Amino acid sequence: MSRVFAFVPGVPHVKGISVMPWLIDLTGRQLWAREAIAALSAGGVALAESDAPSGGSTAGIILSVSDSQDLRAALGAAEYGRSRVMVIGPPNGKLKPWPVLDAGAAECIAWQGQVPAVSAWMQRIQDVEAVLDSVAVREKLTGNSPAFRSALRDLVVAARFGQGPILIQGETGTGKELAARVAHAVSHQRGNLVTVDCTTIVPTLMGSELFGHERGAFTGAVSVRTGACSGADQGSLFLDEVGELPLDLQPALLRVVQEGTYKRVGGDKWLNSKFRLICATNRDLKDEVAAGSFRADLYHRIAASMVTMPPLRERVEDILSLFARFCREVSGLAADPDVDASVQDVLLRRAYPGNLRDLRQLAFRIAARHVGPGAITPGDLPREDRPVSMHSAPAAGARAGGDPFRAAVAWAVDRGLGLRDIKERAAEAAVDVAVERSGGNVHSAAAMLGLTDRAIQQRQARKTGPDGACQTPADSSSATSRQ
Repeated sequence: MSRVFAFVPGVPHVKGISVMPWLIDLTGRQLWAREAIAALSAGGVALAESDAPSGGSTAGIILSVSDSQDLRAALGAAEYGRSRVMVIGPPNGKLKPWPVLDAGAAECIAWQGQVPAVSAWMQRIQDVEAVLDSVAVREKLTGNSPAFRSALRDLVVAARFGQGPILIQGETGTGKELAARVAHAVSHQRGNLVTVDCTTIVPTLMGSELFGHERGAFTGAVSVRTGACSGADQGSLFLDEVGELPLDLQPALLRVVQEGTYKRVGGDKWLNSKFRLICATNRDLKDEVAAGSFRADLYHRIAASMVTMPPLRERVEDILSLFARFCREVSGLAADPDVDASVQDVLLRRAYPGNLRDLRQLAFRIAARHVGPGAITPGDLPREDRPVSMHSAPAAGARAGGDPFRAAVAWAVDRGLGLRDIKERAAEAAVDVAVERSGGNVHSAAAMLGLTDRAIQQRQARKTGPDGACQTPADSSSATSRQ
């Protein structure tokens, strides 16, 4: 049974879909919970009491006295239904917030009669979700997986409701530049978005690129150049791969970010520019600060808000919709292509070391081979993109009953490798694959394999040897036996 309390002005309603925020009471109707419900209703907060999160709603409230299995189940169902949840605990504060937030809640408070705060939180959630589903966002970014929407929420909150710089982190190919475009599009900046790719500019010319130069400032400076800071005035300046910024230019960037003033190269006049700084990096800038290659004061300034774009392996649910979008781009068709179930399976199981860029190139290769209006079929996949078990070690695969791992072991046995060599080579291959899939990130590779960072580093060191020469498994075994 559903009980409707009151309506809040401005809450959208879609025909056929209930988008009213919901409320679940897990307290057994304790007195404080009944009082909270009455206060929220009297304060104009629209809530539909329910036994489970309502589909189509962007937000909900759960009243709970403890971090129970029922609470975690409700939070899981809410995440699946794309609802953001505030958990309200008893006034005594015995419901600890951190485990509840880790379980998926967006907020956790002890009830103290704070109706205006709850109402404002609900409105903010609805505002953010509306931006997430807007044309400005959807025309640039595709995805509905929890990991992706979480990152997108962080981006929208920082860009639309914040004022300071934004640092977008993520592996290569995760869509950091597209995220920067979205950040500019949903912000309140009136000017242009100016992009500077720090990896493509000669370090000696970086100052000119950012701040401009006066005529005669250096050889070849035959005229005045205004620079990116000038072009971004009243808009946004996006520094892609900001970790590449030369150390000697970082104080000048810090000044313009903090004070809005800068000088052109070769000039002595202070100029003004006010812009939103958006930076992106695939590096760990904290490590760069520790190594002395990036200024700590600049890092803390540009990292006012931080957004981490998830790799494709953490948003598998988005792969098929992304593939369809990339196919539409290359074909010029308005509708998503039909995709054979076998091809879908390959797309979902395949590794994407280059993330979105990798999937995009795969879609382009498949689209180039596809003929006619029918579905994309297995034959449309280039041979190098097909599952290994379909075209490698066929004899061993047949004897191993079709299991690709057993096929690889059978291949090794057939070639006279002993158990020690097989184990060593399998471990070595696993480390190599994990490091490759993680884009060279040792910590991520270790997490994939259930190892410590040091274990990965030790294996890599043993593989190359103390003098940098590559060792074979036999060499490693001999070295071990001599110790």
